[in-house]
Amino acid sequence: MSSDDAWIGDSQPYLAARQRDEQDAWSSEAAARGRKGTQQLLAVHEVEGPAAVREFFRTLPGELVVVRRRLILLDGAPIELADSYYPSSVARGTALAANRKIKGGAITLLATLGFVPEDEPLEDIGATIATPGQCEELQLRPSTPVLVLTRFTRSTNNTPVEVSVMTMTRHLQYRHRKEAS
Repeated sequence: MSSDDAWIGDSQPYLAARQRDEQDAWSSEAAARGRKGTQQLLAVHEVEGPAAVREFFRTLPGELVVVRRRLILLDGAPIELADSYYPSSVARGTALAANRKIKGGAITLLATLGFVPEDEPLEDIGATIATPGQCEELQLRPSTPVLVLTRFTRSTNNTPVEVSVMTMTRHLQYRHRKEAS
């Protein structure tokens, strides 16, 4: 997606459980703009998470977490890689650890497991040069810059439940809400 067709994003739909037969948040967001948003599940593994994931989940070195890797597409073109990490204590034995799509999405499943996501997760945004693997998956030229948005989500009972690392080729705009004082 070029900056010419950027739209203002909102994280809230991605943190809300979906209703039965409701589209996932990405498909709904794209459809609202007359576009087609889809995703492909690339893999589900148990891995030692990156440092930020280990720190957020308070896991020890060598302790495994579940990662779900997805390729996000807009009108059939890859625009984002999304890796979502879950504590093994939450994910093992659930659809989060299965190599298949989750009906209603991971957030809906977490809510049914008693881990309702908080309303205001921490989001960290940075820029880097895409790795050769990312260039291949996102169909980018070597040395292409990408944005990396990392979302740290706790449940309403303060349990760390998800870290999503989204490597994207698109322009982002955010609207912030002002709270009354």
